[in-house]
Amino acid sequence: MKYKLSVTKRFASAHCLREYKGKCENLHGHNWCIRAAFFGTKLNNAGMLIDFTDIKKHLDDIIAYLDHKFLNEISPFDKINPTAENIASFIFEQLQNMETENAKVCEVEVLESESSSATIYKD
Repeated sequence: MKYKLSVTKRFASAHCLREYKGKCENLHGHNWCIRAAFFGTKLNNAGMLIDFTDIKKHLDDIIAYLDHKFLNEISPFDKINPTAENIASFIFEQLQNMETENAKVCEVEVLESESSSATIYKD
């Protein structure tokens, strides 16, 4: 059996896309929605893969860094383009810090609108 748990959080920030020819090269903002998922095969003694509270706290810490910021001015987006794909990758990397022997981050989806999202995942 495999288990997959996910947590959804939201934040607001602004960015402008470099090397992009179109409206999004101008400063604009999004109300981002982040969905982070962990997977594993073994539950702990309490019958959990990983505590939702732990995922939420770690995700809150990451979001606090991004929330109400001009992303182009903060690391790593002062050097790399603050695309939905790069934001997903950044959050994925940060969540790897809380992996356990039983629970690994497997997916981060970043929605910049109700109709547009980018997902990074492990097979």
